[in-house]
Amino acid sequence: MNTGVSQKIEKMSGARMVVQCLKRLGVDTIFGYPGGAILPIYDALYNSGIHHVSTRHEQAAIHAAEGYARATGKVGTVMVTSGPGATNLVTGIADAYMDSVPIVIFTGQVATSMLGTDAFQEADVLGITLPVTKYSYQVHDPAEIPKIIQEAYHVAGSGRPGPVLIDIPKDVSNAEAECQYPDRISLPGYRVAEEPDPEQIAKIATAIAQARRPLLYIGGGIIHAEASRELRNFAKQANIPVVTTLMGLGAFEPDDPLFLGMLGMHGTYAANMAAYECDLLIACGVRFDDRVTGKLERFSPHSKKVHIDIDPAEIGKNVAIDYPLVCDVRKALLRLLDQAPRPDSDAWVNQTTNRAQAFPLTYEQRPDGELKPQFVIDYLSKVTEGKAIVTTEVGQHQMWAAHFYRVCQPRSFITSGGLGTMGFGFPAAMGAQLAKPDATVVCIAGDASFQMNIQELQTIAEMNIPVKIFVINNHFLGMVRQWQEIFYDGRYSESRLSSPDFVKVAEAFHVKGIRATTKEEAERAIDEALRYPGPIVVDFQVEEEESVFPMVPPGKGNNEMILGRWEG
Repeated sequence: MNTGVSQKIEKMSGARMVVQCLKRLGVDTIFGYPGGAILPIYDALYNSGIHHVSTRHEQAAIHAAEGYARATGKVGTVMVTSGPGATNLVTGIADAYMDSVPIVIFTGQVATSMLGTDAFQEADVLGITLPVTKYSYQVHDPAEIPKIIQEAYHVAGSGRPGPVLIDIPKDVSNAEAECQYPDRISLPGYRVAEEPDPEQIAKIATAIAQARRPLLYIGGGIIHAEASRELRNFAKQANIPVVTTLMGLGAFEPDDPLFLGMLGMHGTYAANMAAYECDLLIACGVRFDDRVTGKLERFSPHSKKVHIDIDPAEIGKNVAIDYPLVCDVRKALLRLLDQAPRPDSDAWVNQTTNRAQAFPLTYEQRPDGELKPQFVIDYLSKVTEGKAIVTTEVGQHQMWAAHFYRVCQPRSFITSGGLGTMGFGFPAAMGAQLAKPDATVVCIAGDASFQMNIQELQTIAEMNIPVKIFVINNHFLGMVRQWQEIFYDGRYSESRLSSPDFVKVAEAFHVKGIRATTKEEAERAIDEALRYPGPIVVDFQVEEEESVFPMVPPGKGNNEMILGRWEG
């Protein structure tokens, strides 16, 4: 490899090299859990000045690193031991891979002489994680550590972000070598196409100018590219309505008349119908996943399609594309702003805006009725003015949060989209809060999801991490129950749950806990939680059989929604 090398420094152990490289890269926080094979590196971390957060489970460590990365845009860092320590990360690695979250994972490994012998706490972590990592290394020479670490952070954070794994055998951590820091990175097989093709930009600008029903369909790639401002400017300049994926929430102002909401399985009526009726779909930083498209043959059937994405593998993967463009989406939007295409879209904008007003997301919270889950999130949105950082677990509460929390800024809605990982939201909130200590961070959880990583109450208590955990407690696996009600004739097979007393559980961990069962109690509890200076758990006892609507049934097009109370 053709790399320049800066001045040679003293001989040191591989473990110390790891720590020195992290400090040179500006890594300030590591989430992890020690164990035998990684102890040399943990010893080198001692008094290093790098903040280590010891979670109570490795899965929580990687989800916390995801929260840190998504709240900041920086690469998150995770460190665990070999065998079960590494395999406990697999769900989080897959989650980060699906949602394009930049993470570097350090795993300890048995000594190189023991590899392949089924040694104590040996696992082929590279083989296990190969399908869900952007790249991975196993270190066999301590002198290679500086080059590998610099490459890993570059690969994780550049292009389409993703998780990179570095597996370090214990004898490599203990061995000494001369530490040489590369002064540049040369990866001949790794190329990121950042600059847009001028000819393709011109074609896309012409297609936009000629459209009558254009629609911007935007996703998490806009946020990863820090392109929210350019998106907002372009949408307003060109007068084009905007729909977003779950991962794209926060990239566009929720109260702008051009914003039609989230599209897909639980998208708004206005967003799904706009996607169905548009004549030009401008997809930016998205992957056309099945939860967005519904039945592919019926997805946006009347449109020509533009797809701008930094990952060439996504172009044409699920949907045929008429105008492909592989590049940094922010730079593409800047070029389109320069081109200033202006379609004749006034009638279309009026039509979509009127539809959004006619079919809003709604619910009915009666003053003396059971507490509605939507009310909890709606009230939270109002009192925080949409400016808190919200993380979610996965299930009905996740969709209600997407519907009723008006996310006003990018990197403030943190959720597991592609993998749909229960247990994600609570540790992600910890990571986001540590990354943004002055922010209000709220985890909206379900009673089932919260129990997946409930042990992290000890972490937030010990470190006084002031996250607010709002448990939307319906005593069910809510989304499973909803599907069983609609598609399985109400046979609630194993979806009803017995939950612990969350207030008492919180108190057992020395975390404040309160409960709300009515509208008035919910308002008081939310106000109290947001004022409280430390961590707090609020158990909201909500209506058990409330469902999420709209909903696109499996095998249907997005224009075939079940509209809930509007049906019929």
